[in-house]
Amino acid sequence: MKIIRPVAAAVAAMLVLGACGSDSDDSSGSWNYTDDLGTKISLDKAPERIVVQSSMGAALSDLGVDEDKIVGYFGPATLPDGSPDPQAEGLDTEGLTDVTGGGEYGDLDLEKLAGLKPDLLVTSTYLEPDLWYVNDAAKQKVEKLGTPILAVSFDGKTLPQLLDATEEAAKALGADLKDDDVTEAHDEFAAQADKLKELGATMTSEKKQIVAGSPSADIYYVSSPEANADLKYWKDELGLPIVQPDPDEQGYFEPLSWEQADKYPADVFLYDDRVGDAGLQLFRDQPVFQTLNAAKNQAYVPWTSVAPPSYDAYADIFERLAQGLQKFA
Repeated sequence: MKIIRPVAAAVAAMLVLGACGSDSDDSSGSWNYTDDLGTKISLDKAPERIVVQSSMGAALSDLGVDEDKIVGYFGPATLPDGSPDPQAEGLDTEGLTDVTGGGEYGDLDLEKLAGLKPDLLVTSTYLEPDLWYVNDAAKQKVEKLGTPILAVSFDGKTLPQLLDATEEAAKALGADLKDDDVTEAHDEFAAQADKLKELGATMTSEKKQIVAGSPSADIYYVSSPEANADLKYWKDELGLPIVQPDPDEQGYFEPLSWEQADKYPADVFLYDDRVGDAGLQLFRDQPVFQTLNAAKNQAYVPWTSVAPPSYDAYADIFERLAQGLQKFA
């Protein structure tokens, strides 16, 4: 999965599903669910103590899963300044135990996890069967604890498909998908998508180009719409003129030297917002990149490349993207 990272690599592909869904509570009160990896989970009753990957936890909260059921989380939740990380915005971590491990990517603190006595651990997968923020060693240890893992797959899915997949899991965990907040989020998603579609038509008619990417000290990463569900949706469904680079074998981005930063002309640059001000400064320090129209006009628009997979979260992302693009359309 995208465990190699410069930021862009971590972004990589979002997408897909077709949740196998819950076989759910039978007459005896047991809870059964078959997740997107085909894992059959059977519990004596519906899970009451859940540990979540932070982005997935935020989405479950958006969808109305009882927050009292969420007892712990792992993965990014706050930025260094203490503000919410866009990857998990909406997840209230107060009173929750962070079971993120201190070692390599995907480590979990098994002692803390065991202490929570969870009924279920919930995460996602961008490249099956690799779990998001759970490496193979941690997965094996979780399984030895006897804690089942429910994975929602985004592999190969469109943006709406992956959002629907998350809703399927949320429903099995007690969410009411007919709740007003949930249905209104769908409506707002559609309304904001229409605004972006109008901007896409305007920018295309003006022959403007959008490039999405991330920086590192030595490499400029141009993100591929084909491997990022949100970029693909904006490009293919809403008509935003986002450049398709020639990605490496992983498919998520094309790595270029900074001397090649003018390979793709850009009138607007979508930058992975996880890089923050320090990442933006990397762009500003590169002379070849500064020859692009986007750099000359300071046409930098933040891109929340990893976000809670809910219609509510993406309606907000669409709105902020439209506001950013309107300045340069």
